[in-house]
Amino acid sequence: MRDRFVEQRLPPPELLPEFRFDLPELHYPDCLNAAAELLKGGAPEALAVVNDLGRWTYADLDEFSGRIARLLVVEHGLIPGNRVLLRGPNTYTLFAAWLAVLKAGGVVVATMPLLRPGEIATVIDKAEVSHVLCDSRFIGDLREAVEQTRFVKHVIKYDGDHGRGELETRTGPLAPLPPMETGRDDPALIAFTSGTTGAPKGCVHFHRDVLAPCDTFAKHVVGMAPGDVILTSAPIAFTFGLGATLLFPLRAGAAAATLEQANPPAMLEAIARHGVTHLATAPTAYKAMLSSPALGEALKTLNTCISAGEHLPKATFGAWEQRTGIRIIDGIGSTEMMHIFISASGEDIRPGATGRAVPGYIAALLDTTGCEIAGEGPGCLAIKGPTGCRYLADDRQRDYVKNGWNVTGDTYCRDGNGYFWYMARSDDMIVSSGYNIGAPEVENALLGHPAVAECAVVGVLCEERGQKVKAFVVLGAGAEPSDALIEELQAFVKQAIAPYKYPRLIEFVAELPKTATGKLRRSELRRG
Repeated sequence: MRDRFVEQRLPPPELLPEFRFDLPELHYPDCLNAAAELLKGGAPEALAVVNDLGRWTYADLDEFSGRIARLLVVEHGLIPGNRVLLRGPNTYTLFAAWLAVLKAGGVVVATMPLLRPGEIATVIDKAEVSHVLCDSRFIGDLREAVEQTRFVKHVIKYDGDHGRGELETRTGPLAPLPPMETGRDDPALIAFTSGTTGAPKGCVHFHRDVLAPCDTFAKHVVGMAPGDVILTSAPIAFTFGLGATLLFPLRAGAAAATLEQANPPAMLEAIARHGVTHLATAPTAYKAMLSSPALGEALKTLNTCISAGEHLPKATFGAWEQRTGIRIIDGIGSTEMMHIFISASGEDIRPGATGRAVPGYIAALLDTTGCEIAGEGPGCLAIKGPTGCRYLADDRQRDYVKNGWNVTGDTYCRDGNGYFWYMARSDDMIVSSGYNIGAPEVENALLGHPAVAECAVVGVLCEERGQKVKAFVVLGAGAEPSDALIEELQAFVKQAIAPYKYPRLIEFVAELPKTATGKLRRSELRRG
């Protein structure tokens, strides 16, 4: 028996992107269970997960996830294809639950811990979730969400990593369930977008899609090995966090350090405490860490840094390299594509550029008619590779996939060496007096000023110019808002980039609006 809800709601063949499997490592067998494959990555006695509550080996993770799978199947009637919602911060128990769902043949629907009841209910309804595994500390909002829906039949609580919850107690006497014989093209997860451009979209990824980022970006750009430990600030409901925190280390036989409150001071402490070698977090976090005395201790083990969530400003890249000697790996990915598809590392990095197409992917620039641009651009970034967009019953599939290309909605330029240079989200390009102005370029210039901690730039309506550039600025410690500082910042930008790009309006704010994944909500700033 199989629940074919997801398969029946996939886009028709003519709306799917072209999938490419150009690397030998992407030729997966027909019978493939991604969870079982990932758990083969490390020796049974090797460290798999570490945090302040304990250390767990690959054997521990394999055994616990197998017991959870048996509980779901034998005692809660899970059949292959059923959707299982996970709710909680990154923990060993959450990771075991994620693997258990795939072992049982289910489809994971992970959610951001910050989601409120109405948002959770939307996810439950769209995915018709039947089973839930929830950290007991986050059960309140979940219960409110379940009351708004009619699909959830089973809710099982666990107690973080303290080992005293319902899930831990009930699985204790059970024998692990062997992994189901799933297919490489069976759905494994539905990842919901963060909703920056409307209602969240459910992105369906197969078992082979789970492994593909490990065998492309992680293998060819990042590089991990047994003994490495990675830490990220992103929850695994965010596919960047899923890859960096869980998939990449397991595939490489390395370990993940988990942190529930992943702010910069806490991350620096965790790096030193757990011997973290690889860090993945947002550009704003790297900038905040630069002034911390704790950075020196963290650098005793840290050797690889990855940026995510937002475009990495050149100023932040330069300051971090100067202070630490580490070149941050930038990259662009999307929930639709599972993970990063353009990046560069080490000496291949060109500061300010996102990078080149990751091995296994090809990239192009498209014009407004969907035709490829042969030269430098600018144009809309389009991608083909082993992963691609499959929205769950969503008409917006037609917007993301055009002529076989996954069209990301980002405007880029490309140089003669194949490096892609980010300009703006396509709908964030500012047109002022006939000039195209990319908001990130102005932001990068502002961030070079010592008074600026964070900033965001948008275009606002102007009768004379069509649009004019407005900057929202969060000041650093010791800086005070004033008209004189506005003039100073405007003059600073004029010296850094073409003068016509400077922000004609500057507003000082306490914080910038962001999604649960840390992405900037520019639409809120434009409305304001």
